[in-house]
Amino acid sequence: MRRLCPRLGPRPLLWAVRGPRRLSSGAAPGMEELLRRSVPPLPPYETKEKAVPPAELRGAEFVRFYRSLQPGPPRAELLTRLARDFGVEHGRVAEAAAKVLQAREQRREPGALLQAEDRLRYYLNPQYRGLFQQLGRLEGGLRFLVELRADLMEGLASKAVDGPHVKEMNGVLKNMLSEWFCTGFLNLERVTWQSPCEVLQKISDSEAVHPVRNWVDMKRRVGAYRRCYFFSHCAIPGEPLIVLHVALTSDISSSIQAIVKEVPPLETEDTEKITTAIFYSISLTQQGLQGVELGTHLIKRVVRELQKELPQIKAFSTLSPIPGFTKWLVGLLSSQAKEQGRNELFTECEWKEISEITGDSSSETLKKLLNTNEWVRSEKLTEVLHSPLMRLCAWYLYGEKHRGYALNPVANFHLQNGSVLWRINWMGDTSPRGIGASCGMMVNYRYFLEETASNSALYLGSKQVRASEQVLALVAQFQQNSKL
Repeated sequence: MRRLCPRLGPRPLLWAVRGPRRLSSGAAPGMEELLRRSVPPLPPYETKEKAVPPAELRGAEFVRFYRSLQPGPPRAELLTRLARDFGVEHGRVAEAAAKVLQAREQRREPGALLQAEDRLRYYLNPQYRGLFQQLGRLEGGLRFLVELRADLMEGLASKAVDGPHVKEMNGVLKNMLSEWFCTGFLNLERVTWQSPCEVLQKISDSEAVHPVRNWVDMKRRVGAYRRCYFFSHCAIPGEPLIVLHVALTSDISSSIQAIVKEVPPLETEDTEKITTAIFYSISLTQQGLQGVELGTHLIKRVVRELQKELPQIKAFSTLSPIPGFTKWLVGLLSSQAKEQGRNELFTECEWKEISEITGDSSSETLKKLLNTNEWVRSEKLTEVLHSPLMRLCAWYLYGEKHRGYALNPVANFHLQNGSVLWRINWMGDTSPRGIGASCGMMVNYRYFLEETASNSALYLGSKQVRASEQVLALVAQFQQNSKL
């Protein structure tokens, strides 16, 4: 999309230059000394309250040094050394754990046991946690830590850094960011066409679900019958952290093309026509905040904001993508053909029609058509696949699990929030991306505000999914006509 304002260059990727998985034999000059100076040692438990806080200059020196390192092995070396050499002091932990056991065995007074447990908790803190705390207090330090975690996650994903120490450090930093980015420190901001062009550009760049085509498209998405909100942090003002796009409609939408279609922006809106709020896109702009609970809180805050502005809104729903459905379906076709020599996802009548259209009694041609989006070019094949794909999609969302919870990450997110699996929409997204990811289908997760708490507790506690009659009917069709 053409830019209306100048933009700073992208942040250099930590792993832009990919080195071998094995770390370089020689550390960057001064790295070891820098880490010793920057990472404050954990003072003895008895003197922890009297310990002198580390100088801010040490933290600033670490930030400058880190940013001066070339992308690739040097930065990987630093992160690996930090995680490995400045973690938990295991000797102290063992000693403290022994004292807890001793206090329990000797049945000492409660105060002595509680103090022993407090000592153990204290020594379970890795040393690098002190560095992160120090950096979090610096001006610009919180932004740096978010970038550092993004680098960590990217490195772990690419195997440029690996091992239990690095994974543990990533988890520690995630938990610290979860505390620093709790709702009390977050500001809800609405985006309009009058917002600074830098903010509009960032909103456009961060739209990961339905890409913004041009500035006319952007103007429509923040104009009449649309709302756009984001969370910012008090320490990083004006910087979008997570963005939510809302369409204000008269009913629950079934097609994303109707929401993001190319039409001139409307100048005014008739509030009497608005009865429904559709959450059609939520995007995290900072990869370093993955796993930090922001989306749930943003939806709840936006609901309250809309209720104040437009109290006549009675229905709150999403129009959500179904990433991974096509991949799951093609995988099933492959595994069933390999194991059984035939597929059992379709009825005999359905498979006969599919085979006649594709000219192939095996599933190979169908898999190819699904992988290349070519199946939608055939009106006959699209019509034949309508019913089986709808029931297969219903089962994918309702019945396919990972550790008891919905396999699909978008479904899991909204079900955790207490929504109802409401409606599956055939050809809800006819874009190439929508056809490729989910055979064009989209789903509505509906939020009944008075039931979200109980639905969430039911899902998280008993792993039960609340679903509408339409979805349950499709699931029943799947159980009757398809086999996994």
